[in-house]
Amino acid sequence: MILTKKTALYSNCILVKGASRSVICDLQLQQMHYIPNSLYELLENHLGKTVEDIKKAYNNKYDDIIDSYFQFLEEKDCVFFTEHPERFPKLNMDWDYPHEISNAIIDYHSKSSYDIINVLNQLDELKCKSIQIRFFSKIEKEKLTSILSYLKEKESIIASVEVYLEVSEWTNKDRLIDIISSYPRVNQCVVHSSTFEDIIDLGNKYLIYTKQKVNSELHCGIISPKYFSINLKTFTESKNYNSCLNRKVSVDKEGLIKNCPSMTNDYGSIKNTTLKKVVESEKFRQIWSIKKDQISICKDCEFRYVCTDCRAYIEDSKDNFSKPIKCGYNPYTNKWEKWSENQLKKVAIENYGLTEII
Repeated sequence: MILTKKTALYSNCILVKGASRSVICDLQLQQMHYIPNSLYELLENHLGKTVEDIKKAYNNKYDDIIDSYFQFLEEKDCVFFTEHPERFPKLNMDWDYPHEISNAIIDYHSKSSYDIINVLNQLDELKCKSIQIRFFSKIEKEKLTSILSYLKEKESIIASVEVYLEVSEWTNKDRLIDIISSYPRVNQCVVHSSTFEDIIDLGNKYLIYTKQKVNSELHCGIISPKYFSINLKTFTESKNYNSCLNRKVSVDKEGLIKNCPSMTNDYGSIKNTTLKKVVESEKFRQIWSIKKDQISICKDCEFRYVCTDCRAYIEDSKDNFSKPIKCGYNPYTNKWEKWSENQLKKVAIENYGLTEII
């Protein structure tokens, strides 16, 4: 620790204050460090001063604590010391994307009658780069490979494909590894309703077997630390837009165009309208702007810029700014609990029909 030089945070280390504690999000190393709110206030109010001047600002009553704070920050590579902190500006927190849609969800089951290839063509026109295709019931191998072959042979802008399959007689590891390896755009395949759990790392691709039954859109919206994404893109998007629905379009299993398949509002059928017409409407885009800083309880959470969001299943269905029902975190106590066991959410859980997946 250099006492004579002024303090500065590395620009990739961003402070986020929560109700009971704060975090430093290191967007370069993709790490998160928990800090007390007292350290957050110290850095917000006194960063750019020398450590000695910071101690004097507190009348030298907390010298040992301040020393321990900066020792911690140095160990975590969050702070450095310089004569000219003004030469190290903060990161720009703006977010933008060059196209109308960045990601999409396509749901399909045994009774679906719309044309997936038509949907893919329309997503290409919208310059959508990432898609998730969820098959809620068993699908023939030939059906899947015909879809993937289309994407392989076409000069498509779609770069990332995630596929959900129900376990069947042909979804064994060898066959799926062969399929995933044969189609460059597939980066993840999840086999649900399996009798076992397994994650197979195929380099930059994954084959995942899960016992969870993903047989409807009711499985969406779970908030968990394992889904946290600590990077510049997620952080800046979350500060400016909705972390789940921004630049997203979906086609549910009935062929209805929605912001998300789990939501009740639809904007017509893919059979008689186009994705482009829907996503250009102000009504469809309105929900993109609901960010975590506006959502009840979430706005007090230290994880709000690295967490996803859900506007389909919320605690108060009459309030668009209500907390996601499938979040079990309490930012006032810093404790996680199972959202499905919270008695205060019981009525809402029943109203959404979520009891069948608990």
